[in-house]
Amino acid sequence: MERRALTAGDMVDSQCTRCKALLNHTIVAMVAGQVVRVKCNTCGSEHNHRPVKEPKAATVKGAKAEKEVKTPRTRAAKAPAISDEAIWDEMIRPLDPDLAVPYSMEGKFKSNTLISHPTFGTGVVASCQAGKVEVVFKTGRKLLRSA
Repeated sequence: MERRALTAGDMVDSQCTRCKALLNHTIVAMVAGQVVRVKCNTCGSEHNHRPVKEPKAATVKGAKAEKEVKTPRTRAAKAPAISDEAIWDEMIRPLDPDLAVPYSMEGKFKSNTLISHPTFGTGVVASCQAGKVEVVFKTGRKLLRSA
């Protein structure tokens, strides 16, 4: 049985971009014998043709395709993460805790200075940004407001 060549105005199945389903569409434009643009018969939207995807060829049951054998990945390949407490210990060691400046949102701070926060305790200023400071506390890093 011979298939008739498609022309503009014929019906074709296409994936509708608005309905998100495979529906009947009317062919609006063709280029070199290929459907290019369609109009959904359900919602009326006009979009590029998205043809039906052909299912992959079935393989014989039991036959193995030539694939790379997957091996389980080990966690040892990743570098161990350094805890925030270890970073805090390393940063605070050369500094004198008695010289910690009380934290204030209106205060200005420099890198590698100690601050005393009423909630988080003693911390070391890691970096300064416009209106913010990143402080390393024993419990972790915090981004705090500053002048």
